[in-house]
Amino acid sequence: MSSSFIIVVLLFIFSSAKGESLVIGSPQIIRAAPHDDVILPCHLDPPFNVEGLTVEWSKPDLKPDPSDRLSRVEYVHLYRDRREVTDMKLPSYVSRTSLFTDDLKHGNISLKISNVTLADTGRYRCFIPKLQSRVKESVVQLVVDLDFAKTSSPETPLHPGHNETGDPKDSTDDTADFTPGARSSLTILIPVMFSVILLTSVIGGLGGYFYKQQHEEQKQNLKLEGDLLDQQESGLLSGASCQDKDLT
Repeated sequence: MSSSFIIVVLLFIFSSAKGESLVIGSPQIIRAAPHDDVILPCHLDPPFNVEGLTVEWSKPDLKPDPSDRLSRVEYVHLYRDRREVTDMKLPSYVSRTSLFTDDLKHGNISLKISNVTLADTGRYRCFIPKLQSRVKESVVQLVVDLDFAKTSSPETPLHPGHNETGDPKDSTDDTADFTPGARSSLTILIPVMFSVILLTSVIGGLGGYFYKQQHEEQKQNLKLEGDLLDQQESGLLSGASCQDKDLT
C-alpha cells in the first residue's frame, strides 16, 4: 500500500469529522485493450453535490509547450457552468469523453473514455478547483495494452472500470460500483480500522493519565499519613520525657 494512499485515508478520517468531502480516485490501475470503452473511477467521499462546480480531467504529464507563450493548458474533459467546455479540449479526446452528469449531485465524477488507443495510456488527474477540502484532486492510471484482449475472456471478468456500454447519460448501472453510495470494502474497512486504533490510543492515553494522577494522589496521602504518625510519635516521646524529668 502506497504512502500517498495512507495519507489520503488519514485525511479522510479527520476531514470526515469536519464534514469535508475528499476527491478519491481508484488506487488500482485501469487496464483495457485498444478500441475498448473504459471508466476512470473517481468520486467524493462523503458524497457532495458538484453540479455547480468546475470538474477538470487532465493528463498531468502533458506540459504546455514552453516555446509557445500563447499555449494553454488543454483538458481531457472540462465541465464548467453545468456543461462541457469543448474549446479547451485536447483534440485527440474530442467526442470521446463524458461524465455521468446525472450522478454529479451524488459526487460521482468518474470519466468515461470511448474507443481508447495506445496513446491514451497514462495518468489522469481529476481536479475540482473550488472544492472546500484538503483533498481536491486525485490521479487515476490507465494502461491500454494490445495483449489485454488476449488475456481477457468471459470466464475472467474485466477490471470493474472496463465498460462497453453506451452513453453514461442513458445508464448508470455499469458505474454502480463507483458511486459514493457503493463504496468498496477497502474504502470502508481502512478508515474504520484507523478510527478504532485512534480511539483506542486516545482512551489508553486518558486511562494512563488518570491512573498516574490517582497513583500520585495515593503517594501524597501516604506521605501525609506517615508525616502525621511521625509527629504523633514525636509528641508522645516528648511527653514521656517530660514525665520522667518530673519524677526525678
